[in-house]
Amino acid sequence: MPPQDTTSQLAIDVPAHPKKRTRAELQSAIKSARDIMRKDAGLNGDLDRLPQLTWILFLRAFDVCVEEEREAEILGYERVIQPPYDWKSWGARTEFTGKEFLDFVNMKLLPYLRDLKSDEEGDPRNVISTIFQDVNNRMLSGTLLRDLVNVVNGINFDSADDIHTMAFVYESILKEMRDAAGDSGEFYTPRPVIRFMVEQSFLGLGESILDPACGTGGFLVEAYEELKELPRSRVELAELHHNIRGMEKKPLPYLLGMMNLLLHGIDAPNVIRTNALRKMREESSPKHRVNVVLTNPPFGGEEEKSVAAAFDSAGVGTHETAWLFLYSVIERLKPGGRCAIVLPNSVLFGGGVGAKIKQKLMRECNLHTIVRLPQGVFAPYTPIAANILFFEKAGSTKETWFYELPLPEGRRGYSKTKPMRYEEFAGCVEWWGGERRFERKQTDQAWKVSIAEVEANGYSLELSNPRAGDDLAHRAPLDVVGEILVGERHALQEVEALQRELEELSIRNLADEETGNRFSIGEFLELSRRPVDVQPEAIYREIGIRSFGRGVIHKPPVTGEEIGAKRVFHIEPGDLLFSNIFAWEGAVALAGESERGYIGSHRFMTYRVDSGIADSGFLRFFFAIGPGLEVIRAASPGSAGRNRTLGIKAFAAQTVWLPPLPEQKRISSQLNRIVQVSEAAEERSHVLAALRISILNAAFTGQL
Repeated sequence: MPPQDTTSQLAIDVPAHPKKRTRAELQSAIKSARDIMRKDAGLNGDLDRLPQLTWILFLRAFDVCVEEEREAEILGYERVIQPPYDWKSWGARTEFTGKEFLDFVNMKLLPYLRDLKSDEEGDPRNVISTIFQDVNNRMLSGTLLRDLVNVVNGINFDSADDIHTMAFVYESILKEMRDAAGDSGEFYTPRPVIRFMVEQSFLGLGESILDPACGTGGFLVEAYEELKELPRSRVELAELHHNIRGMEKKPLPYLLGMMNLLLHGIDAPNVIRTNALRKMREESSPKHRVNVVLTNPPFGGEEEKSVAAAFDSAGVGTHETAWLFLYSVIERLKPGGRCAIVLPNSVLFGGGVGAKIKQKLMRECNLHTIVRLPQGVFAPYTPIAANILFFEKAGSTKETWFYELPLPEGRRGYSKTKPMRYEEFAGCVEWWGGERRFERKQTDQAWKVSIAEVEANGYSLELSNPRAGDDLAHRAPLDVVGEILVGERHALQEVEALQRELEELSIRNLADEETGNRFSIGEFLELSRRPVDVQPEAIYREIGIRSFGRGVIHKPPVTGEEIGAKRVFHIEPGDLLFSNIFAWEGAVALAGESERGYIGSHRFMTYRVDSGIADSGFLRFFFAIGPGLEVIRAASPGSAGRNRTLGIKAFAAQTVWLPPLPEQKRISSQLNRIVQVSEAAEERSHVLAALRISILNAAFTGQL
């Protein structure tokens, strides 16, 4: 039978406060707990044992750090967890054991905790309910479970020193868990990197701080530790607790993170379990924006189709999680807000959709600093090279500083036994120039590039140190190989996803007139001319259009004086662009956000698409490389080259068959993904070429 709610029982069963324990004693207690769990047949490895220990620790810590503390401070306080489900009613009763105890935990305690609910925002009942939705007792022996609970009951949480010591021990367990999880693709941010990012973000009291991929809470704990001495009242302290915010998708990291925050003094963590990308896309209003984002989103992952599709309307046609997180973070910041985010090298050099997102970043934010981390920071879990991007939503980017953090002298990389240390950031901190970034200077490790250089480079940020040799060729071979592998895996994922889509579709003939409609081109394309009043002193950015469907070229900026008497026209996102002299060989493109503010010459025909009939993305491919190309050629008299000018009236009069609109969008999505894979393959060919030189350089400098 479950325990009865009687005061006399509690008085008998609850021991006096356990004595304060040293760090070594706490570590010994945790070792005892783990030894007990190893004996139970229901637990298999640390990835089973740690969650089991964590939810029991959570209930013990919650009882002491929240329930007892509030009972002492608030007259008539009503406990969140009521008897017989509070810790004293079952956790502290050493004689309550065996099958009876096991049945109570499985059939009464855990269901009760899952059903705790409140309509009040920030109520701990909602936190507990969310945590325990995915918690199960995996132990099969009621006796061993009792032994485990007894060990946890002996841990003291009565003083700040005890809690701090327990937090340290718990963090060491988390590190072991991270080591165990590394093989499954779960790798976490090293503590020195977290500390550096938090300190260089110069946090202030009253600011809202978010980690949308918070994992076990490392950034949130560090931010809280940075600010916790500043509140001057209980109101300010409560506001600080509320302002430390997180999102986490997976149940295990969420549970671990909640425990981590509780142990560090946040009794009702403002962390939600959700898909952060979906949540941030849905919550687009200003009230959801924050002052600071600190995060290390997943590397190389691919988001589920329904979530990625939510970004299509913004022109972000990718499933790559790093890109989607970067886009979402930009949107989540308040005006004047700032961000520090860890991203892989592939984000620096990525083109296509990636270039568009970087253009958005640099137009809407000041990307003031990129810290290039040394090889192996995430070793041994991944060889992927990583960077920290620091930006603020305070005007557009004029220039970006790079700081290349070197490996310690005599070191070739990092490992479990020789990880990165915070002291390695000392040179960068000294160079940083404080909160206002005063008096930065170019050094062997630091250099800056202008926005004009970035634009001319197609928004690739793979810009090498001018005081060093070619960046890729002079990096360690394993670093370069890691980049190649990430790209290959991503390409394979894209192709496999495309294969699955094609297999799911019923085979049908798209040329079947019954499934679509025939239109004259003039019915869905409207010629749109927006003349530019050219001013001699003004700066203009002009586009070109590549043949064979290869998209838009961004030409170097020119003055109005250089344009002279040439007629030019404004380009707007969504314009379908045709070179009237080379359209016959596929010089057709679709203007996106990256073309906003650009101009085109009178040789370019700009059309607006009737979205009720046709999808602009589909038409881009249809006219550049598909059946529409023959229609263009029919409306382009002449023999070749410049003599084959596309006639406006003749083109508008041509009739074409179009599939249904949903089918057009599906085809466009698939073709865009193929373009992205192709562009990435082109990038990897350059990386492969650099790998040869990298291996030779390493061989002759003693690094192989």
